[in-house]
Order: sequence, then structure tokens, then C-alpha cells
Amino acid sequence: MSLPQATTQLHTQPFSKLLNAEVAELGDDKVALRVPITEQVLQQHGFVHGGVVSYAADNALTYAGFLSLKQNVVTSEFKINYVRPAKGEALLARAYTVHAGKNQAVCRCDVFCVQDGREVLCAVAQGTIVVMLPK
Repeated sequence: MSLPQATTQLHTQPFSKLLNAEVAELGDDKVALRVPITEQVLQQHGFVHGGVVSYAADNALTYAGFLSLKQNVVTSEFKINYVRPAKGEALLARAYTVHAGKNQAVCRCDVFCVQDGREVLCAVAQGTIVVMLPK
């Protein structure tokens, strides 16, 4: 899968398109998802809403799992820790596969806020990504 193909696939999710999210980097089992920070994604204190940070982590985790499992996948579960308020120009969620079996992968993600050209860690996440079985 190429970078443009990955972003096109991401935009089949209306919410991803609404956020103007894009796949910024793509490797064998790792990915970086970029979400621009706009006024529309801020909460009442001026930081990025936790749900948007969580969205970035979840989608990056799922992409990393897909790259390892090479089948249609969904998130079975994930946990996120917010380590500082997110603010700046963009979120950058970098995810990779820790371990992949036949039908599931455990993936990790660091979410950074890009501020003045530098990446500042704002959240860490880990999740289990599973293959969608035929009905």
C-alpha cells in the first residue's frame, strides 16, 4: 500500500475526512497519522479534545495492525494515557506492531503534538487489533 492509497483508505471514514487526517508515514509494520489542529478540535480550555487524540491513536494502531496482519482488521481494545495537554499545529500519531500472530496484533502508539516544528509527546496508547472474520 502506498502513502496516497493509505490516505484514500483513511478517508473512507467520514470522521477522518472531517478532521482532514492523513497518513504521513508508512513502513512495513509502522505508520504515522497526522491530524491538523484547528479551532474545531479544541475543548473549552484551548487544548485538543481527548477524543480527537484518542481517534488519532486508535486509527494509527489499527493501521499498524493491518500492515502486519495484511487482512481487514478492527480494534478489539485499546488504552490511552494522556501525558500532557495537546496543543500546536498538528497531532502526529506514530504506531508500530509489538507482536503479530495469525489473527491479532498488539500495537503501540505515541501521540505527539507538533509545536514550532518540534514533536512533544502528549499521549501513549497500546491496543489489540484483530482480523475481521468472514460472516
